[in-house]
Amino acid sequence: MGLALVLVPSGKSDWVAATPLPMFPLSTVLYPHVSINLHLFEPRYRALARDLSSGDGRFGIVLISRGSEVGGGEERYDIGTKARVTEALELPDGRWHVIARGEERIRIETWLPDDPYPVALVYPLPDLEPEAEPASDIRERAERAVKRALALKAELDEPAHSTSLEISSDPVRAGYELAAVAPITTHDHQRLLEAESAFMRLSLVAQLASEAGDHLLARLAQGG
Repeated sequence: MGLALVLVPSGKSDWVAATPLPMFPLSTVLYPHVSINLHLFEPRYRALARDLSSGDGRFGIVLISRGSEVGGGEERYDIGTKARVTEALELPDGRWHVIARGEERIRIETWLPDDPYPVALVYPLPDLEPEAEPASDIRERAERAVKRALALKAELDEPAHSTSLEISSDPVRAGYELAAVAPITTHDHQRLLEAESAFMRLSLVAQLASEAGDHLLARLAQGG
């Protein structure tokens, strides 16, 4: 597979090579520093699992914007996450159970022909450098908003992450960890992945989680 030179949109002048990466389009968003459980049953993704288990285990996950995970032909967003397989188990019937952890954001430069699974030329999409704003304040506000929304979901007897979760003190990692558990729409999860910096992501997490919490509180007041 060939290489393509593209400019990383980070305000820097460095040129980097877009490299081929196996891809797994999903109906969910994966963030860096967050793990995901995958059950692979389609023949093309069984082949992907076999190749990952015999290679370096790295592949990309990107959200489907329209269509289904099964059968192909779906439309996909162009910003996703490079992940690395941490555990893989082939079941007796040929299906695979895989646990992968997000490593870094990526931007899709172009999609290549399926061979037999999706492959794309991608390049890394790092967060912008930290801003001068005090990230610790917005991190605490985002954490409070997320935990409030999760607690309200629990009061409504709806599935939710525990409010006792531990969030990193690092603003970049904290933004991704809070985004992953925030009870918001899939579209909003993609917005958080695409945020250009840790400060922007934490600010948006705080806003979206606060709005979700207000909606849940209203439902609770109306008896669910």
